[in-house]
Amino acid sequence: MRKKELALEVIRRLKEEYPDADCTLDYDEAWKLLVSVRLAAQCTDARVNVVVEDLYAKFPDVNALADAPVEEIEEIVRPCGLGKSKARDISACMKILRDEYNGKVPDDFDKLLKLPGVGRKSANLIMGDVFGKPAIVTDTHCIRLCNRIGLVDKMKDPKKVEMALWKIIPPEEGNSFCHRLVNHGREVCTARTKPYCDKCCLQDICKKVDVK
Repeated sequence: MRKKELALEVIRRLKEEYPDADCTLDYDEAWKLLVSVRLAAQCTDARVNVVVEDLYAKFPDVNALADAPVEEIEEIVRPCGLGKSKARDISACMKILRDEYNGKVPDDFDKLLKLPGVGRKSANLIMGDVFGKPAIVTDTHCIRLCNRIGLVDKMKDPKKVEMALWKIIPPEEGNSFCHRLVNHGREVCTARTKPYCDKCCLQDICKKVDVK
């Protein structure tokens, strides 16, 4: 089976398995997702969702967070790990949103990449979830599963995986496909040496390749 054919079949099966493909970070405004994505680095989404409740209770909008002392932001977000660098990036990012974008998150990929603490993964998530544009979010689940399944060939670099997937994933499917990979990666195709292949909906088409 060629990679494009394999990709379409994987998409079809994961749609049946996980019909609701949503981001697991809680947010009701674009800037909040931007904050949560930065906090989620090396931290679980579940913990981020708890921590931001306290953050937004004290700093409820872009202006408040932009004006907040970095030390106070750090004190709240410390449970997410890397508190100093995350607080610094969030503060700088909110200042740019306030001063250059009238408090709004830009809907341009390159402009997003220029924001402090925003990389390709985060920018893609914002483009897909907030603005409904084609996006491929190459997080650890995406990279692991796409290698195991055989959609990419022993690639570890997130950008290389992203570029390879753009060639075989229909643009309108990319964002929800990546969310479904997260679901499947947490529930079935775990990071364990021996994932739960016996209950995997992809077991008969998966190459089961691991990147060493």
